[in-house]
Amino acid sequence: MKRCRLRSTIVVLLLVMPGMGPGYGAEPAIRLNSLGYLPGLPKKASVAAECSGFSVKRVSDGKVVYEAAAAGPVAQNDVNQKVWTLDFSALKQEGTYCLDVPGVGRSYEFEVREGAYDFAYRTATRAFYLWRCGTGVDGEHQGQRYAHGPCHLNDGYEDYLGREGSRRDGVGGWHDAGDYGKYTVNAGATVGVLFLAWDHFADRIKGIDLGLPETAVGWPDFLREIKWETDWLLKMPYPDGSGNVSHKLTRLNFSGFLMPEQDGEKRFFTAGSSAAVADFVAVMAMAARYFEPYDATYAKQCLDAAERSYVWLKANPADQRFNQGPFRTGGYQTSDPDDRLWASAEMWQTTGDTDYLKDFETAVAAPPPSGRRGGRPGGGPGRMVDENWDWGNLRNIGMFSYVLSSRGGRDPNLVERIRSDSIEVADGIVRSIRSDVYGRPLNGVYYWGCNGTVARMVVNLQVANRLAPKPEYVEATVEILSHLFGRNFYGRSYVTGLGRQPPMRPHDRRSGADRIDAPWPGYIIGGGHSATGWKDEQEDYRTNEIAINWQAALVYALAALAGDAG
Repeated sequence: MKRCRLRSTIVVLLLVMPGMGPGYGAEPAIRLNSLGYLPGLPKKASVAAECSGFSVKRVSDGKVVYEAAAAGPVAQNDVNQKVWTLDFSALKQEGTYCLDVPGVGRSYEFEVREGAYDFAYRTATRAFYLWRCGTGVDGEHQGQRYAHGPCHLNDGYEDYLGREGSRRDGVGGWHDAGDYGKYTVNAGATVGVLFLAWDHFADRIKGIDLGLPETAVGWPDFLREIKWETDWLLKMPYPDGSGNVSHKLTRLNFSGFLMPEQDGEKRFFTAGSSAAVADFVAVMAMAARYFEPYDATYAKQCLDAAERSYVWLKANPADQRFNQGPFRTGGYQTSDPDDRLWASAEMWQTTGDTDYLKDFETAVAAPPPSGRRGGRPGGGPGRMVDENWDWGNLRNIGMFSYVLSSRGGRDPNLVERIRSDSIEVADGIVRSIRSDVYGRPLNGVYYWGCNGTVARMVVNLQVANRLAPKPEYVEATVEILSHLFGRNFYGRSYVTGLGRQPPMRPHDRRSGADRIDAPWPGYIIGGGHSATGWKDEQEDYRTNEIAINWQAALVYALAALAGDAG
């Protein structure tokens, strides 16, 4: 990324960085959105050095096009800094610019243009294709080829389903994270958020070419990629037709850092869990309605599978947790009330059957369980909607499907409660962003995968914007993406291959084994367990791993601003 140098020739901003090596040097004092800015939406930067004012200069001729005072300083404990804010939202003319801050210096160059997020959206979404299991993949990014051969073609064995040595087809799907396992619960969380992106932004993203193989002829690329995962999920129910669903398909232990086609260790279907069954039901019900216009036969297959597994849920009302036994791969162990609630909401939304509606409204009235995992509950006592959620707490998706539904028969009081809570939570996210020196929500809370949660808060904002449109919700979406792509403590992008000084050593077996310096592109890393605790080191899986659930949140957030959004 170039430092701003004023000259007469036009400079083109490189939005995507090839590898620069892990040692980037000190963080810049001026921290901004390295993807660039949309003309009609907010443009802010943070400065971790004393300043009083700033100017925006056009790179082509050095002309000052905007000047203003800096706001601040604001002292913030988690970053242990005093930070000034530069707001140049009034700049709406397209062009290449830099910020000049007297006594501090000049920023790197950035663009203001329509489509500022489009390449990042395409790269982050195509990253799911590069995660495909059971096939070879091949892609190019900034002149570098990323590829692996067909992998895990023996998925999977049924030894832990009482059929030692027996194998049936479990080939396909996506590798879950930096490892090569495949997990039903996290697949549900991921596909659920991706379907929300399609539901909310299909008019914006359906025509974007992701350059995918023709694995579902005639389908939009976005849905074609989701189908790769639902094809695999349809293989996870027990073969006895009971409707129970295996919790995961993995080896007994994580592999070392090798390419997926080199991973020849035996992989197994595991026993099921009620959360896995419920998440399977939910995504298959969603698949049935979103896939139906493109393949009615496949959509019916999805709905039939969902109905069978819903019967299993009704016959097995107790929370059945997954027992890891000899497995030492990802657990994704979670209580099931939120998953069951989500399943009933999607079954009702797809079929209109009032029995499912009754199940949903009954589940909403039940008290939430304690100790929910996979995202900290952030909604407050008695609230219908959570601010802070992930794979271990998926009730929000069910709530959103219900409150945004156009079907009749809903309880008007419940609709109003969910609507009111959705707006209240979104307003709280806006306040949290405005109070943080780097525009980050979560009020100083950090934990495993919190960058994914930051991105996922865009779902809350955009649902509220559909219920009660406010420019503040779109502006907060911009601030979240700005934070993820450089307006943060490090002044760096949190997404491989995109923006300024992106992660170079993610915990990702492909990136560690392919002998290419630059990592596989488009993946958001989990983030530090404190404001200053991120380590861009391959071994630090706690802060630097990638995962499909975090990736889906990033794709949703980028989809909200892709195309003509400014």
